[in-house]
Amino acid sequence: MGHQPVLHTSIFGGGVKFPLEPPVGRWEHHHSWISLMRSQLFRKHPTSFRKCSTDSISCLSEHLSAPCKTNESTAKVIYSVAPAVGHNKEAHPECSSRIPAIVSALEKVELTPKVKMTTFTFNLAIHFEDDSNFNRLQLCPSFSSNFRGSEIIQLQNFRTATPEDIASVHARSYIFGLEKAMEQASEQGIIHIDGSGPTYATATTFQESLVAAGAGLSLVDSVVAASKISQNPPVGFALIRPPGHHAVPKGPMGFCIFGNVAIAARYAQRVHGLRRVFIIDFDVHHGNGTNDAFYDDPDIFFLSTHQDGSYPGTGKIDNIGCGNGEGTTLNLPLAGGSGDIAMRTVFDQVIVPSAQRFKPDIILVSAGYDGHVLDPLANFQLTTGTYYMLASSIKQLAKEMCGGRCVFFLEGGYNLKSLSTSVAESFRAFLGEPSMAAQLDEGGFLYDEPSFKVKQAIQRIKHIHSL
Repeated sequence: MGHQPVLHTSIFGGGVKFPLEPPVGRWEHHHSWISLMRSQLFRKHPTSFRKCSTDSISCLSEHLSAPCKTNESTAKVIYSVAPAVGHNKEAHPECSSRIPAIVSALEKVELTPKVKMTTFTFNLAIHFEDDSNFNRLQLCPSFSSNFRGSEIIQLQNFRTATPEDIASVHARSYIFGLEKAMEQASEQGIIHIDGSGPTYATATTFQESLVAAGAGLSLVDSVVAASKISQNPPVGFALIRPPGHHAVPKGPMGFCIFGNVAIAARYAQRVHGLRRVFIIDFDVHHGNGTNDAFYDDPDIFFLSTHQDGSYPGTGKIDNIGCGNGEGTTLNLPLAGGSGDIAMRTVFDQVIVPSAQRFKPDIILVSAGYDGHVLDPLANFQLTTGTYYMLASSIKQLAKEMCGGRCVFFLEGGYNLKSLSTSVAESFRAFLGEPSMAAQLDEGGFLYDEPSFKVKQAIQRIKHIHSL
């Protein structure tokens, strides 16, 4: 975005302070504005004008938000935000604070496409012969400079998923039953629609869940479109809730309403002809809903790493699919206490060879950040640096396997600090920028990983799937 000056003028009776140092090479604009004001004042007081000088310059900076037009084919990250603020239950881990915490963290470290407006103020001392007092003239030119406008896009005005989109994964009886239940939720405020979790609903849950799913579908559209004109399309990231990977075809489960990543997989097949879809689920809990949706489908490979014995207790290592889909489901339960070394090894020895053999047309990711050592709902020891590694490695894998087509979908993550910093690290990885994880993880205490159990699990999964 170019630097277009915006001029604001006003007359003050005393000294006035006001807004930062201009961009390099922009001082000539300030001189021209001063000359302009001199000429305007001289025309107003042709006989009395005697003196005009820059009396003082003081600097403050202010940041304003503004949309930025960018080219998706040159961006590195494209994301959508669907916070579902009405779908909320106080003191519940899956609450409406999650997405705002992420967005706030991204803005704080300037990982958004927002525009920074910087205003500079110049005080001019004006003396007229017919007035013994000086008048102060304040000039406030403004410049705009893009934080990340050419690299990061926030997708605006994305589509809402339709019941037909949802029905590609979920039973129609469930979809219409949930819509009907909104009447009860309106009367009672909050209702429980599944005992495990528990999973709740409010009067806005149905509509906001359609919005969340649609935000993911729109990212698939954008990434696929960019991949047709660029060898390096942006990575998509759906910052959405409610999450989805526990929702089974017949109903909700484990905080999840609709299977967002599963719906996107069917959409990629149906709308874009991307037949072979590779789904990576690194949430600490098994994505049982996605697992069930594609258990007999040979064209969708579902790979889940999760904590052994954690909720919902599914995802055993010998669950590999059935019928024509046998071999295209890979479940790798890892012992509690597993951490960075385990996940790096799993990625290199299990995820990469599985993708290379499957040869996907697109990679979708159920990105759960609840494996972080600070997360309260599980017992993995992943650090922020591992989420940087996963994002960077998956991006590279997508580039090698499927023209860079890759979309992340937010799943779990319930410590707001570790969630937001880990997503920010994912963005840095997509941008190809150095990780800040060393500073973010500083001071943490980690136990020894159960390396022997992890090694056993990896050896067994490689044997089962002939990796």
